[in-house]
Amino acid sequence: MIELNEELIRRHFIDLREKELIDEMIEVGIIDEIAEGNLVMDVGRYIRSVPLIIKGTVRIMREDEEGRELFLYYLKPGETCAVSLTCCMAQERSSIRAIADEDTVMLRIPVEKIDQWSSRYTSWKNYVMGTYRQRYEELLYTIDSIAFMKMDERLWRYLIEKSAMTNRNDLQITHQEIADALHSTREVISRLLKALEKQGRIQLGRNKIKVIEEEL
Repeated sequence: MIELNEELIRRHFIDLREKELIDEMIEVGIIDEIAEGNLVMDVGRYIRSVPLIIKGTVRIMREDEEGRELFLYYLKPGETCAVSLTCCMAQERSSIRAIADEDTVMLRIPVEKIDQWSSRYTSWKNYVMGTYRQRYEELLYTIDSIAFMKMDERLWRYLIEKSAMTNRNDLQITHQEIADALHSTREVISRLLKALEKQGRIQLGRNKIKVIEEEL
């Protein structure tokens, strides 16, 4: 079990500076370890705590009315989720699904602290505002990619970003999982993956894709 202490927080959340803030985070925070593939939060549930990622990556998905998922962005160490912050402050149910893409360790902060700390600690307020700005830019990028990029371009960018996030060239993922993330079909994704393999950019295996060419 990872010990929650000042050194851990300062190492992973370098923009949080006030000693009093760090002390409060240690006092009220809870370390949570999530195994790869497990839910961090789900659509329709109330969010009781905000996750701050210490280790691993979390995939954020949006679900449409028919239950199909659309990939939005990843959370990596040092980051938190803007949607969970918004839902916490508005006391609304979650509109996204978050899944651990690999074994993940996070620091959960009770929802009532979000507003309190924003008014008391400048570095926390800046951290929250920076999170909103970053996620807004990523959402704009997602919208642009859907509107203006061809599916083969979106697929290649998805593989590169996933590889970069996990620091692994060998991705354990199925064609159906990619199709769900990109709002496509397994048949289309399989065809495009085979084309990428012929180009020498990836190598396909059973539920595994090895990224060979790493540049966009």
